[in-house]
Amino acid sequence: MAFQHTLKRNIELTGTGLHSGAPVRLVIKAADAGEGLRIRRTDLPSSQAIPAHVAQVTETTLATVLGRNGSSVSTVEHCLAALRALGVDNAVIEIDGPEFPILDGSSSLYVEKITKAGLMAQTAPRKYIKILKPVRVECGDKFCILKPHEGFAVTYSIDFGGSFPGAQSYFLEITAASFCAELARARTFGFLGDVEKLKAIGKARGASLENAVALHEGKVVNPEGLRMPDEMVRHKILDAVGDMALAGYPIHGHLIAHKAGHEMHRRVLCALLERPDAWTLEAKKSQREIFKARPLAHAALAAALA
Repeated sequence: MAFQHTLKRNIELTGTGLHSGAPVRLVIKAADAGEGLRIRRTDLPSSQAIPAHVAQVTETTLATVLGRNGSSVSTVEHCLAALRALGVDNAVIEIDGPEFPILDGSSSLYVEKITKAGLMAQTAPRKYIKILKPVRVECGDKFCILKPHEGFAVTYSIDFGGSFPGAQSYFLEITAASFCAELARARTFGFLGDVEKLKAIGKARGASLENAVALHEGKVVNPEGLRMPDEMVRHKILDAVGDMALAGYPIHGHLIAHKAGHEMHRRVLCALLERPDAWTLEAKKSQREIFKARPLAHAALAAALA
């Protein structure tokens, strides 16, 4: 799609926060061209909308949290992944609580709702960040790399050593079709033995077998089992697609991640945006007409989205 898109109709979902355990209502509405993806806490009427941008990330422990001027919202990644993958450039997400609903632990219901609502083309050309040079961040044996690529692709690997699920890897060219077919149904996962520890620090209070894959003693606890044998690594890619949406624009590049997570995703995005020689902002008016805009510095890009 050469032009920006928004939703034809509003989307409404209700559910429970994975970590807060709090009930929440979420409504996704159309937005004007150039507004990007923004989140508004309706239970805090004086709060400002929070741009879905890496500059607004305030925490990355087991979820991506965005904040602005004392207002924050958690676990945004599954929703943002579906919006970005299905081509929604501009939307306002209204939520009446501190955390997005976890639903079934995947992006499948977001995909269903977006598909039913339909998309509406806007007159402005779609802009995207084109990676020009590789950027790498690492921490111990974890790393993330963003490198040049036509379109957007992700190679992800996880490795739990001798513990189940062990090592898994997956590569995918991310398109609306591939996201829906290969990633959208992959659920978040965790180890049953960690639940009490997580609850003690205010996490996983809404976790259940209805919204997460529980692993214990080398087995999947959920009676229905896995949706696909490599569901865990596919979910990590789903998370990465949502976190990469925090660039503010679609990315044309290849993300390579090993044993990473939300914090490493944040770090590689920051490293990229702080390197104006490593990317450029392009806008596609048609398949035949492409112009290049001057690269913006990280702070300038964040300010433009604020």
